[in-house]
Amino acid sequence: MQLRLPGTVLALYVWDVAGSPQQILDKAKASAATTGLLRLRAAADDSRNQFDLDIRSEGIVFIRLRTWAWLEAKRYKRFTLVAQSLGALITGWEAMQQLVPDIFLETVGFAFLYPLARLFGTRVVSYVHYPTISSDMLGKVRRRESDFNNAGAVAKSGALSALKLTYYRLFSRMYGFAGSFCDVVMVNSSWTQGHINDIWRIPDRTGLVFPPCDTARLIQLPLAGRRRTIISVAQFRPEKNHALQIEALRILLRDNPEMETGDNRVELVLVGSVRNADDALRVEKLHKLIAKFSLQDNVRIIENASYDYLQSLLGSASVGIHTMRDEHFGISIIEYMAAGAIPVAHNSGGPKLDIVRPYRGAQTGFLATTAREYADQLHTALTLPVGERHAMQQAARDAVVARFSVNAFSTEFVAAIKSQIPSGAGGARQ
Repeated sequence: MQLRLPGTVLALYVWDVAGSPQQILDKAKASAATTGLLRLRAAADDSRNQFDLDIRSEGIVFIRLRTWAWLEAKRYKRFTLVAQSLGALITGWEAMQQLVPDIFLETVGFAFLYPLARLFGTRVVSYVHYPTISSDMLGKVRRRESDFNNAGAVAKSGALSALKLTYYRLFSRMYGFAGSFCDVVMVNSSWTQGHINDIWRIPDRTGLVFPPCDTARLIQLPLAGRRRTIISVAQFRPEKNHALQIEALRILLRDNPEMETGDNRVELVLVGSVRNADDALRVEKLHKLIAKFSLQDNVRIIENASYDYLQSLLGSASVGIHTMRDEHFGISIIEYMAAGAIPVAHNSGGPKLDIVRPYRGAQTGFLATTAREYADQLHTALTLPVGERHAMQQAARDAVVARFSVNAFSTEFVAAIKSQIPSGAGGARQ
């Protein structure tokens, strides 16, 4: 925005312990370039720099909010969706009391702020990474399907499922009402766009803007000389479903014992951040599952890896695996493709609709759903003839450069904001 909208005043609402303005700007500078990989280090080093951006302090104002704690989900033990959304209104009110901007740009996901911002007379622009609620969430409760966001106790009870479904439907209507106050909506994937259009019902104001994927270093990695390694890059969170990856490897090795040892040995490397005690417990459970299947010689878990080490792993891996269902986008898959690791991703969400798609008639990777399907697709990816492998690697890399560049994002993102600047506005704009 500094480059494309010179003279604009950028006011950032921050929590009141964010540090000095220079400290905040310094955190945006780093030597690493890949945002998806950097997210893995979030818990390992809170003082880390983040995005490799040089941001000038001129024209930037920081507005400190004392009521930020109302935004935290952990504050609400029950009815978290509604409570957190209503709590955000307290913080939003404080923000508007300090400054009412010409354009209120919201990128975190607190849609209930939109009617409040419009009440104060500002234009509202939103970039949506993931809908707070979706028809998929409603469907899981309706089918009484246990998942990371639908506890087993609820799924087993007809009465509790009915109550939760009523709660979700009520919140969905509230969420749709709040979202309808947006003047311009940007979404990060086709999957997100479908759900937002279904709930907010303003498709004429909603457009697809893929997030910026800076893969400049990854596309320099050589495509040849790969090891028989399957790499998984994902935080150790329940929805990432690392257990499915281990189960798929078990089936692959059971059906192809020649891949278990010797020169043909296949190794699965799980790389992710351990942010807290819950993450550590999940890693411990994965180790137990690995031992249960006697896969200690074929699976490694690497916690809080440095970026350089992550890059070396990506540069040597033959395959990248991703098992989250209904992933809204899937930046780690793009990083696999840029680095030359053939992706095997879940046949849903952003990976299916936007990423692992043919490019100029050439295949860029594989999709799967069950452990059996993953095992079969992993075998196919690992045994491709050299010529076919290279063609797929190159097609995947070309697709990344063409579809998900930083420049494309910047152009579309700033254009959406610029469309809301009042015509004839002179002087500094906020």
